[in-house]
Amino acid sequence: MSRLFAIADLHLSASGAKPMDVFGEIWRDHAVRMAAAWDAAVGPSDDVLVAGDLSWARTLDEARDDLGWIGARPGRKYLLRGNHDSWWSSAASVRRALPAGCEILQNEAFDLGGFVLVGARGWLAPDDPASGPADAPIFRRELLRLSASIEDADDRFGRARPRVAMLHYPPWLEGRAPTEVVGLLREGGVRTCVYGHLHGADHALAVCGPRDGITYHLVAADAVGFTPVPIDVVA
Repeated sequence: MSRLFAIADLHLSASGAKPMDVFGEIWRDHAVRMAAAWDAAVGPSDDVLVAGDLSWARTLDEARDDLGWIGARPGRKYLLRGNHDSWWSSAASVRRALPAGCEILQNEAFDLGGFVLVGARGWLAPDDPASGPADAPIFRRELLRLSASIEDADDRFGRARPRVAMLHYPPWLEGRAPTEVVGLLREGGVRTCVYGHLHGADHALAVCGPRDGITYHLVAADAVGFTPVPIDVVA
């Protein structure tokens, strides 16, 4: 039986143009350590949710080696765009460049057997202290993308099976009200949610575990020891 794993914020840079150790010793040689941990934990029939910030590349051509790194890892990989994935162009172009065993999640849903996968990147909510005027339209667009993914799941797979949502941005931070994303997840029948984006001291802001009917998992690479973590799907 296949298992479900998740990890986010790989921040790969095969070219060496963006060494991650500038962000602290924890990131030194992280791609080498992450590959070893991934290969040891994940089997070829497992599913892995890769929740954004995959590569520091600026163009799709520059990202090919980093995509190859992901493709070489065991499991069926489902990739989501993060805020730093500036190389991610049109969905069609990205799909053509993907190695075997990889899919992207954008405006659609996937049937993963025992459950259905939905999701979207997300963005800074308009009431976030760091949000500016340019962020609100992007946040609204991401709500539409999440709605499209849920609608696709409804149309093609129904609601008999559990649903897992993959996001990049956290839908809810400790000490703050849940964003509109949480409302969409609840209305969409999602019971399990994975996300990344938070690093270092910001891990403390992560809403994790069961909360009002949805179980949340922060899976940013530096929060999970650079190892894809097993995810139990809530029925």
